[in-house]
Amino acid sequence: MTDEMHTPPEGGWESLKVDELKAELEARGLPKSGKKDELIARLVDDDVAQKGNVVEAPEADQAEEAAAKPARRRGSAETSAPAESKPARRPAPDGDVVVRARSRYVRSAPRKARLVMDHIRGKQVEQARAILAHTPRHAAADVLKLLNSAVANAESSYELGADELRILKAFVDEGPTVKRYRPRALGRATRINKRTSHMTIELTTNANGR
Repeated sequence: MTDEMHTPPEGGWESLKVDELKAELEARGLPKSGKKDELIARLVDDDVAQKGNVVEAPEADQAEEAAAKPARRRGSAETSAPAESKPARRPAPDGDVVVRARSRYVRSAPRKARLVMDHIRGKQVEQARAILAHTPRHAAADVLKLLNSAVANAESSYELGADELRILKAFVDEGPTVKRYRPRALGRATRINKRTSHMTIELTTNANGR
């Protein structure tokens, strides 16, 4: 950084004569030989260099301030808030935790699936598993899979074991019907309705001794 700042005249360096340009170069300690265009270019380069020296000081100060500041660790309490590990709980009417699992488009008739659901509604999870394992109905296997899925949801979201849960709700809704046809005698065709079900099971905690 130089002690004295040289500023160009109002009309620019082009407004000066060659002798004046050479005098300015001599005052700056720069070579004064060459044509007018070369002299002007030499003065312009010197002006740019002086401006660059002026702005070096603030950048150096900023670098020193940045080095003096303590580095923050990524993911610290100052920079990021801790994320919640558990989702918001949906309270049941009595204040217990409710976990839900649903299976859609199950290839089982709703009427037959409801007969299985009636056996486990209100039972403890372990008791319901034993009932489903020994129920001689085709829909029992699908209901058991859905019950295990609901228990897995409770373990993942609320860290609850199967011995802490009971079945709050178990119901079946009717799904779309798949229509197929079977050939019969005398060139006839009989329609076959293959019904589907939407099964839902809700589990809750064993509160109040129930």
